[in-house]
Amino acid sequence: MERLDWKKTIKPNIIMLKIVGLWPAGDKAYGYDLYTLYAIISIFLFQICHVFFQTVNLYLIMDNLQAITGTIYIVLMDMSIVLKTYCLMKNMGMLKQLMITLNGDLFQPKTLQQQILVQPNLKAWQRIVSTFWFLAAGCSFFWAFFPVMDGSVDEYRLPFLAWYPYDTKTSPQYELTYIYQMFAINFTSMANVNINTLIAALNMYVGAQFDILCDDLRNLHDISKSTSNDITTALKKCIYHHREVLKFADYVNQFYNSLLLVEFFVDGVSIGLSMFQLTVVVPLSSEFYLFLVYANAISVQIFMYCWFGNEIEVKSSKLPYAVFESDWTDFSQEEKKHLIIFILRVQKALQVSAFGLFYLSLDTFVRIMRTAWSYFALLH
Repeated sequence: MERLDWKKTIKPNIIMLKIVGLWPAGDKAYGYDLYTLYAIISIFLFQICHVFFQTVNLYLIMDNLQAITGTIYIVLMDMSIVLKTYCLMKNMGMLKQLMITLNGDLFQPKTLQQQILVQPNLKAWQRIVSTFWFLAAGCSFFWAFFPVMDGSVDEYRLPFLAWYPYDTKTSPQYELTYIYQMFAINFTSMANVNINTLIAALNMYVGAQFDILCDDLRNLHDISKSTSNDITTALKKCIYHHREVLKFADYVNQFYNSLLLVEFFVDGVSIGLSMFQLTVVVPLSSEFYLFLVYANAISVQIFMYCWFGNEIEVKSSKLPYAVFESDWTDFSQEEKKHLIIFILRVQKALQVSAFGLFYLSLDTFVRIMRTAWSYFALLH
């Protein structure tokens, strides 16, 4: 049977991350080479400087509440993307090792049926990611061209309100700054989308491993016969697989654990402020569509985290039932004891959390959306 290449699913993401300097070649982290230099320069120029110029402008317009509400959510989002970029670069060695572990023999589907079993996980990720990409591309388009579409380009309006140490109301400074902001938003958006989808993919892989493990437990008899081993040996392999899946999930959680608190706070505020802006701008204008698409993109971003986190909890909770579904009545007393011990071990489902404060689940998604609505109601 042909091996399943788990990385093939996220290959487009890896290519995009390489373009923005966030995925060194091979299986190693950043080194002292030209790619690292390219990554440092591009991130400093198109992320850090972009955030800095907007933050300075935010300080200068503290008296204008409408201008602040129309700008602060963008600045907060850009800051969170810089944090994501830093965490990705810092943990690159661990991520590359996770990719190696994922394509190892232990995490491979053992039968054609198991390969079919994991396909819904891969397709669900692809559908959600395609939706997220479409909305993110829409945001980038409206951000880059709404001054052109509403005619404010004649007034030298930039896509983003920002301070620069020169006059942007004259040519060619205005045109050059406009082009810089277009590059910056596309670079930042590409980094943000691919980091988020990479995290979602890692959670999706954990859920798929629980599907494979459940199938192995249901077919303990068949596994023992095909390998000419007893039930105890087959069960030990399942226990070892379970332990490695938990270890894999723990490393994945360590990667984005510190991001979740910032991510969900910023996303909740961004949705609330963008909904408020929808009530302020001219209906059906280019800015109206920008805020509409942006609010939906952030909602999908939160949903992507919560959905695959929820899938881990649901799929890991099926392990005790999978053991019961095996033909355990023919097992010896010793084998039944081992099964009971394993069932007691997996009674509690695996939950992905942010420092134990909240879990990635659909309930969390609903609470974040309610919080965003509260921000909107307060501003309104």
